Amino acid sequence: MEIWHNPRCSRSRAAKQRLDDEGVDYTERRYLDDAPTAEELDDVLTKLGKEPWEIARTKEPAYPALLEHDRAQWIEHMVANPSLIERPIIIDGDSARIER
Repeated sequence: MEIWHNPRCSRSRAAKQRLDDEGVDYTERRYLDDAPTAEELDDVLTKLGKEPWEIARTKEPAYPALLEHDRAQWIEHMVANPSLIERPIIIDGDSARIER
């Protein structure tokens, strides 16, 4: 199991704390410092059953208001600007979820 974590985000900290409290073995990925590759993000999006624009943080300065719904183009933009990726994302084998 892996969590894409931003320690400055209260929701991300809460999700990490739940995993700790449950004694779950996981890897923490601080995705702002260690951005996913396009392939990794594409894989996680597939596991989530989402398109990149569906998990984009719309209030981030890098949000591409005029970018068409082109999956590859969005993925490249999100890899270059990982703050756009909603958090936290928990990846467990063939599934993934965004903790709310």
